[in-house]
Amino acid sequence: MPNILLTKLCRSTIVFAFVLSSTVGCNSSTPVAENPISDSATSPSAQATGHRAKHDAWWCQEHGVPEEQCGRCDSKLAADFQKRWDWCQDHDRPDTQCFPCHPELQEQFASLYVAKYGKAPPPTRE
Repeated sequence: MPNILLTKLCRSTIVFAFVLSSTVGCNSSTPVAENPISDSATSPSAQATGHRAKHDAWWCQEHGVPEEQCGRCDSKLAADFQKRWDWCQDHDRPDTQCFPCHPELQEQFASLYVAKYGKAPPPTRE
């Protein structure tokens, strides 16, 4: 009789562990296929120029801003910038990241890179 209880307990534990692992998964709330920032993602400007942008680093080399703030690589961020009326219609990017209109912003973002890495950021691909 004790073996039957032990077997049921093991089965219950295995089932519980399986259910827990399948529901918890990783911490990402967005499935990988829908995540706009992934290794295989490309921004519209990257598609136009033929460059494949990698989005696995802290810095978006393509656009010269921290990746988590890049409103040109992440469509959800772009929508947020547009909702806040922070969008340059002439250059199709967040106005607070529009270096053609506001060259001083490029220096501000570059200073973030210098503070983190102690050197100037790599040139953007634009």
